[in-house]
Amino acid sequence: MTLRFALEWVPREPPLPAVAVAGSGPVAAALAASARSRVLEGAELRVAAADDWILVLGDGDDLPWADGAHYLGLDAGLLVPTTRTPVPRAELWRDHLVGGRPSGGIAALMPDQALVTDMPLRPADPAWLEGR
Repeated sequence: MTLRFALEWVPREPPLPAVAVAGSGPVAAALAASARSRVLEGAELRVAAADDWILVLGDGDDLPWADGAHYLGLDAGLLVPTTRTPVPRAELWRDHLVGGRPSGGIAALMPDQALVTDMPLRPADPAWLEGR
């Protein structure tokens, strides 16, 4: 499920370590291709996809790159851009986005959008990523 809304973002110093990357539309396709390459090179990534979004989780050095992607870090259990802090604070957004959802859900909050999905448990399959 994706949602669109307005909220305030303030700069974060120092940035959070990247643990995920997300993108939609053409960015999602580029991320899928890049993630596939990284998995074939031995990176251990987990991937979730919903609507036209893709969310790739892994160690910062293993994350794929795509122009226009959102690199995300964990703030109070919520994935947010590594260089920004949401207002109101992340805990409130996390509770709103995943509250009442069975355990194993994950949420990413980005400027004007949120992605809420099940936590991917298995390593990404290169065949599944091909052509996404």
